[in-house]
Amino acid sequence: MFIITNPFAQLNADSPELFTPGLMQTYILLMIFAVIAGTLFDVWHKKSAKYFAENKEKGKKNAKREVSSGERTGMMIKTVTSEVLTSSEFSNQKRRISHLLTMYGFIVFVATTAVMIFAYPTGTATPVILPLLWHLGALSLCVGGYWFWFSIRVDVAAEGKPWYQLSPRADMFILSLLATCTFALLWSLTSAFLMFALFIASATFLFTTVIWSKFAHMFFKPAAAFEKRVIKADGSNEGLPGDFDLSSKEVQERFPDIPTYMGENPPNMGAGIRRESARHY
Repeated sequence: MFIITNPFAQLNADSPELFTPGLMQTYILLMIFAVIAGTLFDVWHKKSAKYFAENKEKGKKNAKREVSSGERTGMMIKTVTSEVLTSSEFSNQKRRISHLLTMYGFIVFVATTAVMIFAYPTGTATPVILPLLWHLGALSLCVGGYWFWFSIRVDVAAEGKPWYQLSPRADMFILSLLATCTFALLWSLTSAFLMFALFIASATFLFTTVIWSKFAHMFFKPAAAFEKRVIKADGSNEGLPGDFDLSSKEVQERFPDIPTYMGENPPNMGAGIRRESARHY
């Protein structure tokens, strides 16, 4: 049954002189290098590290209290368990589930690919769980990714664009991701060389276009989420004003335009954007 068969071992068995373990392992190492190099170039080109460093210094100057190392550790744990592992920043539950299916599917798919190629390249004693997870990971990514693309993509829902209208820079990541796992499943199911060639072409495109795609944001996201927790805790709030009671005399003395334009007892403006349910994000 194909779902419990190591596809890379089968590839080696069909063409042992062409698809050697060394060749497959070299390819994996090259893709890892491409992701690292692309991410580092992205950091340098977009000056992401410089931005985080400067933002951190500004936060220190505007901080109203010092955040202890214990608090920082707790924030790191909350960031990992909340924003990273469970994607709690998505208020739209459909969007959140779609993202989790795609994310965990990708992680399982990539991890099991590396293990099967490096530990069991010829299929000798490959544990059944590895190819099973490989197929389930690819399937999970396809379910989450196609759900996102055809049903809940942000620009489709919010801007009324048709699903087939592409933005090369914005969409190359999700489309190459979907193509990689779709062709991987089709290759495993049919053993067709064309499907294998398309799988490798899609994977190569995915991992070598980090500097142009959204791939690198996966590494910046946890750092940004953690920094957001810190600035809220130390009171710096990125230099933005806090929440004020507009009817307070102290606030009106500090901001004299309030009573001038809104009266001494301004009406409650409500929750603003939070009044609408999260349908687009």
